[in-house]
Amino acid sequence: MQTFFTEEQLKVPALARSNEILRSCVHCGFCTATCPTYQVLGDELDSPRGRIYLIKEMLESGRPADQRTVRHLDRCLSCLSCMTTCPSGVHYMHLIDHARAHVEATYKRPITDRALRFVLAKVLPYPMRFRIAIALAKVGRPFARLIPDARVQAMLDMVPKRVPPVSGNDDPQSFAAIGAPRMRVALMTGCAQKALNTDINDSTIRLLRRLGCEVVVPAGMGCCGALTHHMGREDEAHGFAAANIRAFMAEVRGMGLDAIVINTSGCGTTVKDYGHMFRNAALADEARQVADLACDVSELLMQIGLPEGAAKGMRVAYHAACSLQHGQQVKTAPKDLLKRVGFEVVEPADSHLCCGSAGTYNLLQPAISKELKSRKVRSLEAKSPDVIAAGNIGCMMQIGSGTQVPVVHTVELLDWALGGPQPRALQPE
Repeated sequence: MQTFFTEEQLKVPALARSNEILRSCVHCGFCTATCPTYQVLGDELDSPRGRIYLIKEMLESGRPADQRTVRHLDRCLSCLSCMTTCPSGVHYMHLIDHARAHVEATYKRPITDRALRFVLAKVLPYPMRFRIAIALAKVGRPFARLIPDARVQAMLDMVPKRVPPVSGNDDPQSFAAIGAPRMRVALMTGCAQKALNTDINDSTIRLLRRLGCEVVVPAGMGCCGALTHHMGREDEAHGFAAANIRAFMAEVRGMGLDAIVINTSGCGTTVKDYGHMFRNAALADEARQVADLACDVSELLMQIGLPEGAAKGMRVAYHAACSLQHGQQVKTAPKDLLKRVGFEVVEPADSHLCCGSAGTYNLLQPAISKELKSRKVRSLEAKSPDVIAAGNIGCMMQIGSGTQVPVVHTVELLDWALGGPQPRALQPE
């Protein structure tokens, strides 16, 4: 793609990077075939190629974002399926992230939009605030249909029936390896996940300890920054990320780390990108070190190796979270692990397509999200599974709200197969 940025514009690192990405696009349109929003809406401007044109014109002209551009950029899930499909290696993630920061800096949204986004940014990344918000939302849930804003209705509809008590395992501490120690790893405990499902971290710690890992929960660690990053709130996102970099590097400089383990794939994609986020900052070297140490829990388990298990007589439909299969290009590890310990693993049709969760997307774009959820649930249920497994809490909540089939994290099944307790979702009511 030909671009016309001025020399002065290209002195700005973010614009220089976007220029590189734009120039790598050859207009082939392969991305339209795998874009969920293009499939649902059928509008070229709701495809990656269409959004790239909008971003190019907006950034090149140096103008503030307009309503039309914002509407189509807001509809992007950031599922990154286009990046997996693209034969030219267009790094759409960095481009859409820059565009959203530009929108946030130059576009004045309607007051209701600003209020909603402010609340999401100030609540979701903070587990205790999120727990309080859930408790309040339960009171308002019976009146959801009386609220005219579909986004508020979607928030109330997503309120879980049960919120687990706070887990002491999420506090800063160290868990000794069981048996001969093999490695020392830090566990990123997440933010929303700590409020919605404490079993995931508990299972991860149990499993890794049995496999010879000392598991450290670092002090000072918090939200990875993804939720605010995808809303274009760059300063807030970088603040969260910087705190995590310092927390992890304190462990690296102390007793050392062999890996930073992440069991929420949306967080993993962001942490692995810390090097890019801080490429021009004082934390650049440390950010790169943290990004290099980061791995999904399934990647680490493949490295360690799991004992082979007998057939469990249970069919698992594996849902590939976009942030894992597209954002991190981790595609086979979770399925291989589940098969190795004895589960029958099946995949739905169009497994590359998003379930519609996408961080805050299901709350900000409820109509499109609902359609994508329906399609995903139908494709999963068509496999007649006993259980659905996924590697991201957002996907688990999204799919779980549309099906009666139990939905669990992959690591919960692996922990159970290797001596841990049965996942709560599989236990009788």
